[in-house]
Amino acid sequence: MRVDLHNHTSLCNHAVGTMEEYVLQAIKEKIDVFGFSCHNPMAFDSQYRMDFEDLPFYFGEIARLKEKYKGQIEILTALEIDFLPPFPDEKIFSLPLDYRIGAVHFLGDWGFDNPEFIREYSKRDINDCWNEYFKATEMLAKSGKFDILAHMDLLKVFNYRPTKDLRTQIESALKAVKKANMCIELNAAGFRKEVKEQYPSEEILQMAYSLEIPISFGSDAHAVEQIGFKYSELVLLAKQVGYTKCALYRDRERELVEF
Repeated sequence: MRVDLHNHTSLCNHAVGTMEEYVLQAIKEKIDVFGFSCHNPMAFDSQYRMDFEDLPFYFGEIARLKEKYKGQIEILTALEIDFLPPFPDEKIFSLPLDYRIGAVHFLGDWGFDNPEFIREYSKRDINDCWNEYFKATEMLAKSGKFDILAHMDLLKVFNYRPTKDLRTQIESALKAVKKANMCIELNAAGFRKEVKEQYPSEEILQMAYSLEIPISFGSDAHAVEQIGFKYSELVLLAKQVGYTKCALYRDRERELVEF
């Protein structure tokens, strides 16, 4: 089975293509289960996400596409939700979602994966940044509000790597993920960035496997042609580490299926 649970829509203002075009491309890529998981509405960084007023269209269009393409592909409903206390609005967590992807895109008010703010790296100690990042990841898991942890080492997006061993911090975050009964995703977006590799690293994936943490797959598509991008490479890596099954969710109930 081919599963792709992390995909965006033009509602976030930094993706292109219609939702129907995404579904048609997913069918072309022989994806069996496809999830829309656009960025959550939030009263911060609003230019890069949908508004609350967009949610009826978002849910309605997913429902329409589910019915139209029933029998060809299964479509799931989700959001990628930023972990950024005191955001987002608590009403996000009462929405009827198949799953919630939790993501760390900010250290304080710094959007570290946004090219507009890349100069901030030169002003900070990179090891402090990584420590803060994994602490935020651990707190995300401990919140108990999420099903999937997005791109676990996203801070490497521009190839700013730690110069110290962070295995202790990574292990602590992974143990919180395990305790929260979450999975981590294998995300292809890094192949399209300066870092030129998937999220997370093979080392982190091996650590997750040793803790028996399940995985999911995500293209993190922001354009039609990105759907299914590097899927075969992600599957090969997962199998090399030892995984044979991936997670999918319906009404926040997890099922592990062979990939």
